[in-house]
Amino acid sequence: MTLEKTYSQKVPLAHRKKFAQFFTPEPIAQIMVNWLLGNDKISSLLEPAFGLGVFSRLFLKNQKRIQITGFDVDPVIFEIAKQNFNDFSNVNLLLEDYIFNDWDTKYDAIVCNPPYFKFHDYQNKSALEKIRNKLKINLSGFTNIYTLFLLKSIYQLNEKGRIAYIVPYEFLNSDYGKYVKKYLLTSNTLRHIIIFDFKQNVFDDALTTSAIVLLAKDKNDKHICFSKINDIRQLNEISTIINEYPNTIGKNTIDKKVLNPNIKWRTYYQRQRSQEYKNLIPFKDMAKVVRGIATGANDYFAFNKEKAKKYSINENFLLPCITKSKDTDTSLFTSEHFERLKKKNANIYLFNAGKKITDENVLRYIDIGLQAGIHQKYLTSKRNPWYLLENRPPAPIWAGVFNRNGIKFVRNEAKISNLTAFHCIYPVSNLFSNVETDLLFAYLLTDIAKQIFNDNRREYGDGLKKFEPNDLNNALMLDLSVLDNKLKKRILNLYAQYRESIINNVENTEYVENINEVLKKVYKK
Repeated sequence: MTLEKTYSQKVPLAHRKKFAQFFTPEPIAQIMVNWLLGNDKISSLLEPAFGLGVFSRLFLKNQKRIQITGFDVDPVIFEIAKQNFNDFSNVNLLLEDYIFNDWDTKYDAIVCNPPYFKFHDYQNKSALEKIRNKLKINLSGFTNIYTLFLLKSIYQLNEKGRIAYIVPYEFLNSDYGKYVKKYLLTSNTLRHIIIFDFKQNVFDDALTTSAIVLLAKDKNDKHICFSKINDIRQLNEISTIINEYPNTIGKNTIDKKVLNPNIKWRTYYQRQRSQEYKNLIPFKDMAKVVRGIATGANDYFAFNKEKAKKYSINENFLLPCITKSKDTDTSLFTSEHFERLKKKNANIYLFNAGKKITDENVLRYIDIGLQAGIHQKYLTSKRNPWYLLENRPPAPIWAGVFNRNGIKFVRNEAKISNLTAFHCIYPVSNLFSNVETDLLFAYLLTDIAKQIFNDNRREYGDGLKKFEPNDLNNALMLDLSVLDNKLKKRILNLYAQYRESIINNVENTEYVENINEVLKKVYKK
């Protein structure tokens, strides 16, 4: 049994999650170490997130005299690592936060599986300030801590040195990743990105999709290699590419000048379905996507009929609202669906006190919120008054945030509001665009629409995909204005029949398939 598995069995998952401890499988760690060993003049190695030192253990099999420096912030794992490396005088372990220490030392080799923290789970403001002062770059407040580790390591790399990082690859296709990708390019160090698209997670207990990022401070900075592997058995192919460096041109290499840090880099390593179609326009030309209502305290604001009865809250102070994605099991949400949820005592209202309050029961419920500290939560503390809901008119179409089998769209015929389980889609109506809502929705139901949107998705491993509002706004779609009136009428007729099948509780997706075929004949290249 490996040291990492023994540790995982003995130390509770809650502790490991607290310190973002997700261990690198040894076959992958070996590939990363092999990249570093490609530089035959290494005297110093840095492990910014040491953990149990899997990289250093592998390194010491080849370079017993190398000077190793390791950082960690968890006292538990630090003591275990210290005991295991007690016999190595050339290994210096420090119980310190890498981001705030050791900025002036340069290293020949740096290898890391950095902690994966959401921006609000770390001293993000001070960390960003440190990076800003040292590297002279402004990063988004949503930047994940693992990218800060990577940027600092580039800053600390010696001439002819190499870096190997394994990280979630979301930064390649996220908004905050633009600044990171720009720095990777301007530093002239990025050499190879290996994207893992395994059916199972690389890390047993981390819901994330991973990539190995290989960097070098040498003269071979004209091309960057992208590799995507779907099976652990393909690691041998990566080993071959690494061993042949820098002679890897032709093996999915891209001229560095072509790389654009402001777009999703998926386009460089994965076929884009939008390329199969003609007459494409940005989705934002046809509709605007914004997130749903964020209350900051759903347990407090969400109401069902029993809760309303308990606190004597009149319906005048309750906003009809879909609170969970699972409460919509079809592509249509009508007033009848709303009434069914109401009878089931589902949470289908939000507490909506308004500004001028005289109702005693409403005032009493606000006082309950004050006593519970609801007004001090992050989002509520930003509102004045704290209990006032965001002004978000009901959207005619909802878009699911997360999915595994294609993005979910719902026609909101009930004209109720929605929480952040859905994004709001508002069709644009101006001199340049005035698409009929049902026509747009009919398009959104098709496989073509979902395939094109998928070019702009975010991935979180285990098949989980996510769309932020701007992922949809900036995605492409078929230009529906190309359709003549006869085809529009046909599509609307097919949609009407599909809608009727849902109303009659016998959903018939053949109508949607027929819409898909109509569009394919017009737009397929």
